[in-house]
Amino acid sequence: MRKTMKKTAALTLAFAMVFSITGCNSSSNSQPTETKGTTSGEQVQTEEGTEPVTIKITWWGGQARHDYTQKLLDLYTELNPHVTFEASPSGWDGYFDKLATNAASGTMPDIVQMDYLYISTYARNNSLTDLQPFIDDGTIDLTNVSPVLYNSGKIDDKMAGMVLSSTQLAVAYNEDVMAEAGIEAPKADWTWDDFKNICLKIKEKTGKMGTSYPLADDTNNFNYYVRQHGYQLFSEDNLSLGYDDDQIYIDFVNMISELIKAGAMPNPDEYAAITAKGDEASPLVTGDAGISTAWANYAVRVQDYTNKLRLVTPPYGDNGVKGLWQKPGMFFSIAETSKVKEEAAKFIDWFINSEEANDIILAERGTPVSSEIRAYLSDSGKLSDIQVEMFGYTDVAIEHCSDAPAPDPAGIAEINAEFNSTVYGVLYGQSTPEEAAAAFRQNANEILERNNK
Repeated sequence: MRKTMKKTAALTLAFAMVFSITGCNSSSNSQPTETKGTTSGEQVQTEEGTEPVTIKITWWGGQARHDYTQKLLDLYTELNPHVTFEASPSGWDGYFDKLATNAASGTMPDIVQMDYLYISTYARNNSLTDLQPFIDDGTIDLTNVSPVLYNSGKIDDKMAGMVLSSTQLAVAYNEDVMAEAGIEAPKADWTWDDFKNICLKIKEKTGKMGTSYPLADDTNNFNYYVRQHGYQLFSEDNLSLGYDDDQIYIDFVNMISELIKAGAMPNPDEYAAITAKGDEASPLVTGDAGISTAWANYAVRVQDYTNKLRLVTPPYGDNGVKGLWQKPGMFFSIAETSKVKEEAAKFIDWFINSEEANDIILAERGTPVSSEIRAYLSDSGKLSDIQVEMFGYTDVAIEHCSDAPAPDPAGIAEINAEFNSTVYGVLYGQSTPEEAAAAFRQNANEILERNNK
């Protein structure tokens, strides 16, 4: 559903931009519904003579996010009485349709919560201001934010958005199953051979699955594997695959096939039954499997069902190349049309760097990008043990990351389905790895060209 909405919104944006060029005038009907923030508590930190400022801000999310974000705005006004807010919260559905209309009519809110899939489109249409001057003069302090995080908001040398949160690929392992198999916890420098051997040993020593995830449900793990070989999964223009050596695909599928044949990884039918039961019944959660690749927040999602999961970075390739990346959760961007850019930048700085703001946010938007805030929250006693584990993993993972890949191209859902289909064709004995690699390349290139030309 999310992918469908993104594609719909992208088309809406393109239409809105064209409509704007042909003479569309601003209309009051294109304005989002607004609610004014309230001022509460003692007024502090106000510069004498500061003129009143109203910041318009929009974000997507559920009601809980709306409620605590409004508390943030109220607190900021309490601390800075010259600043008030006009907030336009929204659900995900329709958010980017409305934003496209605002962009076309020149009525974008000052601060916009932005998604990674759309930030390049809005940046290249000159809808977003460059935040670099505010970083250079210290208005937005990135002292405690890693470049591999904040550079994800850089589009064509313009800092189009300030990343608010991130996640990373990880391997979650069940410490009880590992102990039962007599296996030490893997370290950050482990390899794919180590991964394979651990899975096989878990099966041999316990009779349980080595891993509960077959690595081919989508392209995320393959993307990681491709990056370890010095390539990107997609070409820069998104019209073809970005790697030219099909042996990469062949080796990846052969590893999966070997583990499934040994009973150390679920076959396609077994995996379908696993996913039908939900996270709480996953073999990794129930103690019937040892490890699984996942996004780092997986352990938090299942914390109500187990506290036995720990995280380690995914395996390295034989050449030691870092394939890991920080996946941006979301951004705050400032509209190019904003008349209050500096005040908007000050709020963004407060949002990512202040303890008082993050006491309210409590990582609901994802793992905070500031290392100081992660440390503060980890020591605060306000997080679960699994959340603290996830924050610690982020600090380790950053050291193993290179720059994030470009946002997924249009047609990614079709690409994922094609990858899954060709891999499963090998596993069912319908094709050889070599035939599957060639078929994936041909069909993926056709999908990319059709959707991105």
